[in-house]
Amino acid sequence: MLSGRHVVIGMLALTMVAWLAPGAMAADPIRIAYVDPLSGPFAATGENGLNQFRYAAEAINKAGGVLGRPLEIVPYDNKVSPQESLIQLKKVTGDGIQFVFQGNSSGVAHAISDAVQKHNERNPGNRVLYLNYSAVDLALTNEKCHFWHFRFDAHADMKMAALTDVIRANPKIKKMYIIGQDYSFGKAVADAAVKMVGQKRPDIQIVGNELHPIGKVQDFSPYVQKIVASGADAVINR
Repeated sequence: MLSGRHVVIGMLALTMVAWLAPGAMAADPIRIAYVDPLSGPFAATGENGLNQFRYAAEAINKAGGVLGRPLEIVPYDNKVSPQESLIQLKKVTGDGIQFVFQGNSSGVAHAISDAVQKHNERNPGNRVLYLNYSAVDLALTNEKCHFWHFRFDAHADMKMAALTDVIRANPKIKKMYIIGQDYSFGKAVADAAVKMVGQKRPDIQIVGNELHPIGKVQDFSPYVQKIVASGADAVINR
């Protein structure tokens, strides 16, 4: 993941220079907002991502930056909440930052993507580019696709297509249990799993398909007991 983010930052930074205000000084940093959870139940995930992005930016800066300009990752805590993300996005645009990284939660991604599109329509002279590194609901680049949103990860159907190819090749799997978090990506994974397993291995019985509250379950033993009782040979979890 680190090397992937390093490459993403390096490639994108080369294109960012053309977006910046003509009056920007050569030594001014290229600022990139990082809008992800830095508090709450997913704080560890957000902090880990922030540290990786900063490490990648530091490596690029040590090599001379981008056309002589350093990269600066500016964190904004969205508490993995769509509503809080919109508040933070207003701070981002108010701070004059034109590039936004986000990846935790497709629900948040939908909110940011819609808001960025509306902002750019209202402010053609101060457009924002949304760079999505891991929110993978396929709707984001299908029916919700627009020019100002770029995703650098495979969407849910792509990942499930690869996974179900492996499942198809394993004759030992006769019963499958599907469980995931109750939000857009979890639902997309469950829908894709049912569809693709049915197409590739119609002999497999889906013995469970449920969603659990996102970020709220601390003890998964009741779910484990249900999975064991179902007789499942394999579990698809997200």
